Amino acid sequence: MHKKKKKHTLRNSFIILFLLVLFSGAAYGMTSYRGVKNSVNSSFEPSGLAKERDVTSEVQKKRPISILLMGTDTGALGRDYKGRTDSMMIITLNPKDKKTTVTSIPRDTAVHVPGFGTKKPSKINAAYSLGQTKTAITTVQKMLNVPIDFYAMINMGGMSKVIDQAGGVDIKPSLSFEYGKYNFIAGKKTHMDGEKALAYSRMRYDDPQGYYGRQTRQRAILMALIGKSASIKTLLNQDFIKSLTEQIQTDLIFDDLTAIAKDYNSVHKDTDETHLQGQGANINGESMEIVDKKELQRVTDYIRDNLDLPSAKTGNIEYSVDKKAHASKLSNNLIDEVE
Repeated sequence: MHKKKKKHTLRNSFIILFLLVLFSGAAYGMTSYRGVKNSVNSSFEPSGLAKERDVTSEVQKKRPISILLMGTDTGALGRDYKGRTDSMMIITLNPKDKKTTVTSIPRDTAVHVPGFGTKKPSKINAAYSLGQTKTAITTVQKMLNVPIDFYAMINMGGMSKVIDQAGGVDIKPSLSFEYGKYNFIAGKKTHMDGEKALAYSRMRYDDPQGYYGRQTRQRAILMALIGKSASIKTLLNQDFIKSLTEQIQTDLIFDDLTAIAKDYNSVHKDTDETHLQGQGANINGESMEIVDKKELQRVTDYIRDNLDLPSAKTGNIEYSVDKKAHASKLSNNLIDEVE
């Protein structure tokens, strides 16, 4: 099993919006409330894809919902969402069971992106660059056969400005390393401005956990930012709120967020995390992760279970090795070596 349970510790960029809505709207009066509402609604961007479910009804009836959380790293350019997604996570919120699940999808997962050819596989992080949010959501849905009710995308590159507006964050590095002009020491509490925090979150290749280690460091920064966003001083700073929403794109409107914040606020009581586990392979000169059917089915079951959906077969767009062709290639290589 590839599961890691954490109670009372789920923190991700989506929750930041919840906190801003709750604290700014409920605690600090209608002036701040209206300001937050306008800022949040300015982040609205439809995916262009028809929903698989009536999501408005699901939220109104307090049923489990799913959110595809994606990250980009395009610099401090506001909503200039270009290139590939740096990270992908499927969040499910189940208010009845008071449970949240977080499923990480490795960026190098090999898939056949729907609508973009079936012979040559691509890394799943290319789905967004090929067809924007619509294609990214379609790819995830067809790979795992799970509905995506909403999406939220955060520009990690632009978070530098947000962190500076909050006065920086305090982080205890999980490991020692150098990146760019910065040196980080494991376990030593370090105050980081936006630029330094971004450097801490970007390093990947020197981390023994690779992609997963990088994702953990990104979460640590967002957790620290949440700590700052819970303060009155920060929430009354409209520049902070504006800079935050400038780095977020979502098809969740303010009314969705307030309803979820109100009716789904118990889901953090039980948080479960997992990730798709693949095997590294060189495909057409690129390093990718091949995920087998058994692992895909495990994750499909895991997600559908917290959505209170019936069991179903996993998707069918994953890249799989042609075993006959692979065996033939190995045989030919052996003959060449003998000759």
